[in-house]
Amino acid sequence: MTETVVRVVDVHLVRWEDGVPCYLVLQRSPGQLYEHIWQGVTGKIKPGETAWQAALREVDEETGLKVLKIWTVDRVNFYYEAAADRMNSIPVFGVELAGGEVTLSAEHQAYRWCPVEEAAGRLLWEQQRQGLLAFHDMLTVTTEKLRWMEVDVKGAP
Repeated sequence: MTETVVRVVDVHLVRWEDGVPCYLVLQRSPGQLYEHIWQGVTGKIKPGETAWQAALREVDEETGLKVLKIWTVDRVNFYYEAAADRMNSIPVFGVELAGGEVTLSAEHQAYRWCPVEEAAGRLLWEQQRQGLLAFHDMLTVTTEKLRWMEVDVKGAP
């Protein structure tokens, strides 16, 4: 029977430039799973870790950048993984980053800061594109969601 699992996270990264949100997209390295595609930060949730803790860890590992704030995005990505006969349910997060230089891990070969239209256009997976657009909407249109969706990392265990 097909199982449903929560084992990975999708994270969309933003910094503000002259009052405009710019999004960081990363290009997978040759020889990696999904080589050459563009994406936000993705990664597996380790045993004993919450999804939001995994998101923060993966941002650090894949970019070396400091997170100022993290929000849950009001959507969950789903996809069927035929090789394992499982449905993957993927929490989506948005993070605001402090300044600094991107330090790529071996998983990625390039990065680009870009406006939302360009960032969305670079993403291969429709679910990731929709997650980015939902996060952008939270930042620019339905900003009251930011108050309710922010993860309290200081008050968390």
